[in-house]
Amino acid sequence: MVLSLSAVAGLAEFAVANPEDSVLPVITMPEEQVNYTITRVNGTLWAKIDGTYPLRILTEADGAPSCVPSELPMAYPTPPGTVNMRVKVDGKELAWGDLPQEDTHHTAIGDWNMIYCVIAPVSERFTLEVHYEHPLEQVNGSYIFLYDLNISPYLSSWSPNSTAYFTIHMDTEVSDLRAYTTETDTVWNPINYTVTQDGDGEVIAIQMHSDYSKPLLGDLAVMFSDGEIPEFPAWILPAASMIMVLVAVLGYKKFVSGLKGKNRLRFV
Repeated sequence: MVLSLSAVAGLAEFAVANPEDSVLPVITMPEEQVNYTITRVNGTLWAKIDGTYPLRILTEADGAPSCVPSELPMAYPTPPGTVNMRVKVDGKELAWGDLPQEDTHHTAIGDWNMIYCVIAPVSERFTLEVHYEHPLEQVNGSYIFLYDLNISPYLSSWSPNSTAYFTIHMDTEVSDLRAYTTETDTVWNPINYTVTQDGDGEVIAIQMHSDYSKPLLGDLAVMFSDGEIPEFPAWILPAASMIMVLVAVLGYKKFVSGLKGKNRLRFV
């Protein structure tokens, strides 16, 4: 979910504007670690995300027609309502800004805005860390969140594989959990996951493997129902039963009273 396609295009524009850095970098990311925490904030379900991305720029020493640029522009798509956005490179926080509204990134659940920042100076190896939080969307009564994997810019014949490791901590009770890969808006394929217990909550683990020579899986979408059922005081059910009985008795008395003085059966 880093250096989106818009950022790759931005690199091309950067190369035109900076002929001394005209060779586009070949960037690899053999793995990424993405940690989700699903929690309840003032009655609303939120996702808190921490992504860690170890990146490497290949050079001619690796046999790639690539070199380390003087700076590296980066765009990052953000779900609706995103707050507390932080971007770090090797532990150092970067300043970032919003891209124009027309520069959106399409996902299977809608078009997302993007942020933009520039990494400078650039090392051959560096680790990008991104934190953000957003409220979960609801679709047909289910909660859903989507992770925009967008791994294709990091796969090449020099680095053909990448694995995304997802760890989802459920701080609230959920039910009917489903996980999908979303290659297109309409094609959603179920993906396996494991569930372990951690204290009072569950931990969901998902792995997505990408191969340069095979069709990509697409993005990750996770859906579930809110497992929290409101607890009623013990006196409510008996009281409700008494009210129903009382209403039934009163209704019956009114019905009988209305029949008095009238022929119950009338033959023509």
